[in-house]
Amino acid sequence: MFRLTRARRTAAALAAGAATAATALFTAPCAAALPQPVVGGTTTTTTAYPFVMQITDASGNQFCGGTLVAARKVVTAAHCMVGETTNSVRVVGGRTYLNGTNGTVSKVSRIWVNPDYTDATSGDDVAVLTLSASMPYTAAKYVSASDTGVYAAGATARILGWGTTSESGSSSNQLRTATVPVVSDSSCRGSYGSDFVASDMVCAGYSSGGVDTCQGDSGGPLLIGGVLAGITSWGNGCAEAGYPGVYTRLTTFSGLVSAQVGS
Repeated sequence: MFRLTRARRTAAALAAGAATAATALFTAPCAAALPQPVVGGTTTTTTAYPFVMQITDASGNQFCGGTLVAARKVVTAAHCMVGETTNSVRVVGGRTYLNGTNGTVSKVSRIWVNPDYTDATSGDDVAVLTLSASMPYTAAKYVSASDTGVYAAGATARILGWGTTSESGSSSNQLRTATVPVVSDSSCRGSYGSDFVASDMVCAGYSSGGVDTCQGDSGGPLLIGGVLAGITSWGNGCAEAGYPGVYTRLTTFSGLVSAQVGS
């Protein structure tokens, strides 16, 4: 079974990625597990979650999500930013629908990618964008290095995104949300073996599957207790039984994020 990052690019970018390797970033959906939406959840709005950002290309096509943590700072996944430049990326806030025209669109003046990042299944999957214009929306609080207790097995986590809504890969026009339980490290290791790096990752999902993030949701938030605790990263397929979603364990990287937020 191929491993999927939770990013989605244009057809041209997907074709280019598929030409490299099965595990390349921005790969096309695997035959064993075609994309699913944030399954089992409901539609919601950016009024309810004002810190949830769309990350788009220069033409306005959304391919990842992000979380506003300060007026000009957005946390996302490193794998979303591979190959991107400040000219190729835009951040959109306050827009519930992908086809909307409301909200605030900002160019990006700086992209910081964790220097230790190589690929999502090796960990270190965190990036911070500095915006050219301030976002007039409430920023999310995020965990500190000492908040490791938030990842207790069974804790309720919230996921959000505009991920794909059918096996053919069409996206959700409206922001969606669902809740999933945090999975113990031992259980996650049982699913993913050595690809699960406990210091860098946390899993969330039901053993029976059915609720998950998928392509297009990468970089978006995993909220625990209303606080940003994870970043949507990767998984085997989407919403498959026995394969919970894998998220960046933000406590490990909160110091690095704070340094970027303060810069």
